[in-house]
Amino acid sequence: MLEYRYDTQLLIEGENLDEEAINDYIIGHFEGDSLLAVGDEDLVKIHYHTNTPWKVLEYCASLGEIFDIVIEDMSRQARGLQG
Repeated sequence: MLEYRYDTQLLIEGENLDEEAINDYIIGHFEGDSLLAVGDEDLVKIHYHTNTPWKVLEYCASLGEIFDIVIEDMSRQARGLQG
């Protein structure tokens, strides 16, 4: 049984993005693990395992335009089903 079900990935395009601040906010506000927030002031890639991907998307959308959004159900994948 997975503790965090959804593999959430997306890109944020904006201005003056701070990957460290984004990382800290996500860790402080949304339960999950395996966070990766990398990029520069204009583009940040997010990868996060969580049970509430919609909250992560909502936060990221407040920072800029979000795109290339992928949310995979790792529980289904573990059972050999399409994620």
